[in-house]
Amino acid sequence: MPPGKSLTEMQNYPHVDLNAIAWAAMDQYGFIPAFPAPVVREVGALAAKVIPGTPGDPCDLRSLLWSSIDNHDSRDLDQIEVCEERPNGEIRVRVAIADVDLYVPKGSETDRHAGHNGTSVYTGVETFPMLPDRLSAGLTSLLPGQDHMAIVIEYTVLPDGSTRPGDIYRAIVRNRAKLVYEEVGDWLEGTASIPRTVGETPGLAEQVLLQHEAAMRMKKRRTEQGALALETIEAEPVVADGRVLGLVVQQQNLARCLIEEFMVAANGSITAFLGDAGLPMIHRVVRTPKNWDGIVREAAEHGEALPATPDAEALTRFLIRQKAADPDRFPDLSLTVVKLMGAGEYVAFRPGDEPVGHFALAVTDYTHGTAPNRRYVDLIIQRLIKSVIDGGRYPPYAPSELDDLALRMTDREKASQKVERFVRKAAAAVLLRDRIGDSFAAFVTGASEKGTYVRLIDPPAEGRVVLGEGGLRVGQRVRVRLMATDPYRGFIDFEHTE
Repeated sequence: MPPGKSLTEMQNYPHVDLNAIAWAAMDQYGFIPAFPAPVVREVGALAAKVIPGTPGDPCDLRSLLWSSIDNHDSRDLDQIEVCEERPNGEIRVRVAIADVDLYVPKGSETDRHAGHNGTSVYTGVETFPMLPDRLSAGLTSLLPGQDHMAIVIEYTVLPDGSTRPGDIYRAIVRNRAKLVYEEVGDWLEGTASIPRTVGETPGLAEQVLLQHEAAMRMKKRRTEQGALALETIEAEPVVADGRVLGLVVQQQNLARCLIEEFMVAANGSITAFLGDAGLPMIHRVVRTPKNWDGIVREAAEHGEALPATPDAEALTRFLIRQKAADPDRFPDLSLTVVKLMGAGEYVAFRPGDEPVGHFALAVTDYTHGTAPNRRYVDLIIQRLIKSVIDGGRYPPYAPSELDDLALRMTDREKASQKVERFVRKAAAAVLLRDRIGDSFAAFVTGASEKGTYVRLIDPPAEGRVVLGEGGLRVGQRVRVRLMATDPYRGFIDFEHTE
């Protein structure tokens, strides 16, 4: 990239360098995109650490049929899972989380850098990991065929889909198979044959099907309690050799649902574990919507009535009906509801506080503790867990520290979303720059004093209507003509034609 160049200065370059745009966006929003030399030296000196087990050691769980499900190109594997059937229709779940704190102690150079950035940033053009690859894609990644130290979270899924938290402890684990969302999802949905890795690993097919059963129980239970069935579109650029080849929308499927349900339950078990120990922690919350009136008006425009006071169950029933009735427009309705609800945030929680809860997930006590390679909050939570395992005499964080960290991590998450959105818009602008004057079918995704915005059906790029926007309403299907693109400002401008 042009060293030290701002987005404005790069407009003078004839070739659009999306990597340079991504680096400049990281800098603009307060991230340090490159690892400082002290971090590189510190990580370079690390060696693998596995605490040796003895035969029969209850914390040596390498014999279990652990597996992971993630994106095909993911190397920063934070968790692996395994289930077993228990009496009375119960299913015991174990989720193993990479012991990142083992290599990144509090106060180290690597820890300070991770705390500054707060999260990995995935732009689709370039990934900016929170931790160097030697850690997140190596020493602290639960990749197959290697022994790793992990923090294991146990819980039991009951026949009605409720969960009973279990113990949390250290263990040695070994991932037997790295599975891919799309392959497993297509198999579970009956649209493809069994993935080769699943078929070739004895017992793994039955294991994944048992995990699927546990996930479906939990999902049904949460849906009945009001977990929101939201489905927004985030179009990721497909880039090769510096060229944008297209935009791809990540599809929700049964494999992604499986991992989501397992992590929701694991994070709930973590809050119970830390709560029982009387430790302060950080909660992940989505507050009861302040703009519930706006959600009620949105439902009314779709011919339905919601209660005058916030009601998660009524809202999720409305969303399920709308998805069935109009699946093409449902992502835009979901996005509208998300904006009206307000963003998620991190909040410091002290024993005895009234929990805020997570309105969208229909859970009361919730945190983020299952992705310590990717999010700094999860590393904080891991240290709190380990302090309890070690006897709890020396909590690693004072309540005042958690207050500051919760605010900082909320800010870093919002900043990462801004970087990712900006780079996606820049990539879409590059993809469309040779199609000035072309006409596209689109949906209106936003209409307010701030502007009117549309999402094209193909490719799924978003932009602003700068001519003929009067009278357009959210959800309306329209045709627009592309007028201009500006990758360096992330602008795509349209004229409404019909």
